[in-house]
Amino acid sequence: MVDSGMVGEKKVRIGCASAFYGDSQLAARQLVDGGHIDYLVFDYLAEVTMAILSRAKSRDDNLGYAVDFVSVAMRQVLADCADKGIKVVANAGGVNVPACIAALERLRDELGLQLKIAGVYGDDLSAELETLRQQGLPEMETGAPLPERIASINAYLGARPIADALDAGADIVVTGRVVDSAVVLGPLLHEFGWGDSDYDLLAQGALAGHVIECGAQCTGGNFTDWQLVPDFARMSYPIAEIWRDGTFSIQITPGSGGLVTTATVGEQILYEIADPANYLLPDVACDFSHVRLEQVAENCVQVNGARGRAPGPDYKVCATWIDGYRLMGAFYVGGIEAPAKARANLDAWLRRTRSVFEIFGLGDYREASIEIIGDEDSYGAHANHYPLREVMAKFGVHHDNKFALQVAAAEIPYLATSAAPGMCGLAGGRVKPQPLMKVHSALIAKEAVPVTVQLGDEVLIQQSYPGTDASAPFAGATFMGEQPPVGPSDLVEVPLIKLAYARSGDKGDHANIGVMARRSEYLPWIAQQLTAQALAEYFAHLFRDKRGQVERYFLPGPGAFNFVLKNALGGGGTGSVRLDSQGKALGQMLLSMTVMVPEGLL
Repeated sequence: MVDSGMVGEKKVRIGCASAFYGDSQLAARQLVDGGHIDYLVFDYLAEVTMAILSRAKSRDDNLGYAVDFVSVAMRQVLADCADKGIKVVANAGGVNVPACIAALERLRDELGLQLKIAGVYGDDLSAELETLRQQGLPEMETGAPLPERIASINAYLGARPIADALDAGADIVVTGRVVDSAVVLGPLLHEFGWGDSDYDLLAQGALAGHVIECGAQCTGGNFTDWQLVPDFARMSYPIAEIWRDGTFSIQITPGSGGLVTTATVGEQILYEIADPANYLLPDVACDFSHVRLEQVAENCVQVNGARGRAPGPDYKVCATWIDGYRLMGAFYVGGIEAPAKARANLDAWLRRTRSVFEIFGLGDYREASIEIIGDEDSYGAHANHYPLREVMAKFGVHHDNKFALQVAAAEIPYLATSAAPGMCGLAGGRVKPQPLMKVHSALIAKEAVPVTVQLGDEVLIQQSYPGTDASAPFAGATFMGEQPPVGPSDLVEVPLIKLAYARSGDKGDHANIGVMARRSEYLPWIAQQLTAQALAEYFAHLFRDKRGQVERYFLPGPGAFNFVLKNALGGGGTGSVRLDSQGKALGQMLLSMTVMVPEGLL
C-alpha cells in the first residue's frame, strides 16, 4: 500500500469495482481482499441501462435494479465488508431502489449481519411525465419537446444525499440515477465535512470520482500503450486515496496486474468530457484544464489542481425514448475477394427486402449501415483496402415498423445458399428487431425534484436540494505556443501515435477524443496540425451532413487537447445502427493520422 499524503493527516481510500452493468464479477473481491479500502463503490448506470431497467420493472415490480450487485458482488464480499468496516455505495438501484434494498436486506439477514442499509431516490420522474410534458422540457441543444414514447426519464442527482445517508449511520447506500462521480464524492463530503461552497475541494473530489468511475480504464485498461500493461488477466481495479485538502492519488492493489502512470490517469481524465474548463455536475461546476499529474511512486499518481465554482439551480434530465426499431447482426465470409462478396450479399439483401416493403406498403428503411469488418470501412477515406480472404459482414438497419424488420431478419439466411460463396456463421444466431432508443436531454429546477433518503423503514429526508445561481463560467485556456522555425527538409512524416496518447468516448450523439502529448515539446506540432477543421475533415465520413462540427479545447495542465465531434455517432448508443455507436475506437483511429515534425525532435 502506497501512502502518498502527509503522515498523520486523515485520508480515505475508495475502490471502484464496476464501470458499467456487466463489468467483472471478480473486482469487488480483489479490492476487499487486498485494497485496504474504507469504501467500495460501484457505478452501473448509463442512459441505455436506465431504459433496460425500466422495461424490466414494467414486466416485474420486483425488478428494475442491478440484480448482479446483490446476487453476485454483495454475496461475495458483504460479510468481509462488515468485518473490515468497509462501507458500500452503489447506484445499483436503477429505477427501483426499494426493490434493491429489499434484496440486500434478505441477503444481510441470511448472512446474519447487522448492517444499516439506506436508499437515495427521487430521480425517477416517470410519475410526473404528463406534467413535464405540459411544461415541454425542451431538449438542451435542439429545443425539441419531450417525445411521446418515453421509456425512462431520470434526473441526475448529486452527492449530498449520499453524504446525508452516511451521516445517519448507513453502512450501505443504494441510489438511483446519480452522476457517476457522486458515489465517490458523497463519502468524501461525509468523511471530511466539506461544505456546499467549498468548490475547489468539491471539484477535486468529483475529479477523483471521474477518474475511477470507469474502473480499470485508469489502471491500464484501454490504454494507448497497451503493450506496457502487465497481466490483463489479473487487472487491478482502481483505488483513490484522498486527503482532506482534496489531493488524491490513484493506486492499484499490490500484486495485481495493471499500470498506473501519468499517461493512464491522464487518458481517463480526458474521457467523455466536453469543455474541460466547465464540466458541469449537480454539486459543483469543475475546471479540469489545469490539473497536475505527478508520478510519486510505482503505480501511484498524485492529482491536484482542479478548480470549482457554483453549479447552478438545475439538474440534467435524461429521457430515453423509442424511435422505431433496429436490426443488427454480422456473418462471416471467407475466400478470395471476401470483401466484395460480403458487399454483394448485403446489397442483394437490402434490394430484396425493399421490394417486399414496397409490396406491403411498409415504407423504406430510415437508415441502412453496411460495414465490412476487416476492410476498414470505419476509417472512411483513410481505409487501407488490402486483399483479404476473410471478413465479417455487419449490417444495421432502422425502420419504423417492427414487422418490416421481422421480414428482413427472416431473409438473412437465404444468402447462405443464394448469393456469393463463403458465407457462414451468423454471429449470435438469427437476429431479432429491437427498439431503437434515443436520448432526450433537458434541464429541470432542483427545487422541483424532491429527493428521499431512507434508512431501513424510516424516511430520514424527503426534500429538494436546491442549487445556487450559477457563477460565471471559467475561461477556457488557449494554446499560446509557437512552432519552432525549421526548414522543410528537417520535417518527417510520422503517425500521431508517436507524439500522443488518445482516448475517446461518447456523450449521446457526440463523440469526444482526448489527445495528450507524450512530451511537452510535441505540443506545438500537435496544436498546429490537429485543428478542429483537420479533425472535421479526417472524420468527415461520420457526419451525416459531411460538414462536421468539431470543437477543440486545450488543457495546459496535462498538456492535452479535447475534441468534441458534434452529432457524429449516427444517434449514439442504441440510437445508432453503426458498429461503433459510442465512438470507443475513434481515438485509436486518430492515432493513425500522420503529422509532420522535425526529425531531431523524435
